[in-house]
Amino acid sequence: MNRPLRAVAVFCGLLMLALLIRANWLQYVDAEALASDTNNRRVLIERFASPRGDIIVGGEAVTGSEAVAGRELKYKRTYVNGPMYAPVTGFASQAQGMSLLEKTYDGILSGKDDRLAFQHFLDVATGKDRGTGAVVTTIDPRAQKAAYKGLTGLKGARGAVVALDPRTGKVLALASAPSYDPSVFAGNTFKESDRFVALDKDKRKPLANRPLRETYPPGSTFKILTAAAALEHGVVTDIDAPSEADSPYQLPQSTNRIGSEAGDAVCGKASMKTAMQYSCNNVFLDAAAKLGEDRMRETAEKFGFNEDVYSPDFGDLRATKSIYPQDLDKPGTALTGMGQGSLTSTPMQMALVTAALANDGKLMQPYIVDEIRGPDLSTLEKTEPAVMSQAVSVPTAQKVQQMMEHTAKEGSAQRALIDGIVVGGKTGTAQRGVNVADEVPYGWFVSYGKRPDGASVAVAVFIDPTGMDISRQDISGGRLGAPIARSVMKAVLQK
Repeated sequence: MNRPLRAVAVFCGLLMLALLIRANWLQYVDAEALASDTNNRRVLIERFASPRGDIIVGGEAVTGSEAVAGRELKYKRTYVNGPMYAPVTGFASQAQGMSLLEKTYDGILSGKDDRLAFQHFLDVATGKDRGTGAVVTTIDPRAQKAAYKGLTGLKGARGAVVALDPRTGKVLALASAPSYDPSVFAGNTFKESDRFVALDKDKRKPLANRPLRETYPPGSTFKILTAAAALEHGVVTDIDAPSEADSPYQLPQSTNRIGSEAGDAVCGKASMKTAMQYSCNNVFLDAAAKLGEDRMRETAEKFGFNEDVYSPDFGDLRATKSIYPQDLDKPGTALTGMGQGSLTSTPMQMALVTAALANDGKLMQPYIVDEIRGPDLSTLEKTEPAVMSQAVSVPTAQKVQQMMEHTAKEGSAQRALIDGIVVGGKTGTAQRGVNVADEVPYGWFVSYGKRPDGASVAVAVFIDPTGMDISRQDISGGRLGAPIARSVMKAVLQK
């Protein structure tokens, strides 16, 4: 063979080798990334080629699939009571993608999870449709209905409700208002896309997941954590003893004096128990000032502040971090004692604080998925309760319980009382913005209920009254939030 032909042959051989290497690289290295690429049309076609598995609440499916005639994507998602369960299920849309449980457990619901591979093989061999799994939630349907009905009953309000089992961390209710129906944009028609765009542009933010993704100043509900910190660190030793806090209270290093709605005669030098009952700001401002920034933050972090409520493994179910800020000055530290300043919290976080105190100081990891099931209904994965921390000692938690139960019986949380149930509660009104006189405040309410047999529930209710036809003086957590919390607690404990 002459030299030119030899060169051509070697060059062609190199090209063939490069092609083989590239083909193998695509098949074994890039295959997974290409197969899951959002721009890969085949992925979308396969995802909606058969009915999806279901999300289960209270033994019943709250999702379904509907055949779409004459389209490339053969099935689209349907939802039962879509607006009520949207903060739990999220959406699975042919055009808009997925969120929350639909996104996090897409592999199970679409049948592509590795744990379903053997079942998938059998389905192919027998000519059956691809088997899919199911996601069984911890949601109590009666509690969820009570939460959603309570929020939507406040015409024009925005809000959130979270209910937890303090002993296990199970999420029993997760409601948001205003909400949306994931069914209305589940397909990929222009009409459905327009509906999603309209929801996304709506100033009321119906697509927002307020229980997990929105943060607000917690207002006076944070006083239960301030009380726990003061007791745990010995700043307060007797909840019935008079304090040294004058009312109105002068902030450290400041000329600002802060009063309380209950009045100076009631709140001046009040005990912590009385201060909880009447929500006296001065006592909690003083407690936080004496504790100092480091001890306040340390206690807040034991309750979950500045941490991921869900671990990164929970994918799209992670909650936004609630923040107890760094580098506070003395006035800023004092303000956090009454839940103001630069402190922020999700409704989930305040539900966690309440649940931990009701559970004698033990903070449980919240979870919303009880188990994952295969196509044959076998359990593939079961969630076991896990302890996040012992936020405060048992004696400290029990003293805060005494104060919260006294507040429910004799103070501002009376609207949450239930016959035959031990109830503890705390109201909250949180100011927002710089010009607080021009902004309507937020309303908060946190509570727990305990049955004689030990069953319990903790609830956090958040109300943004923007858009409500209500006077400023009528905005309070006790007036707006307590009836909702009461309904949720009754739904869980009085079955």
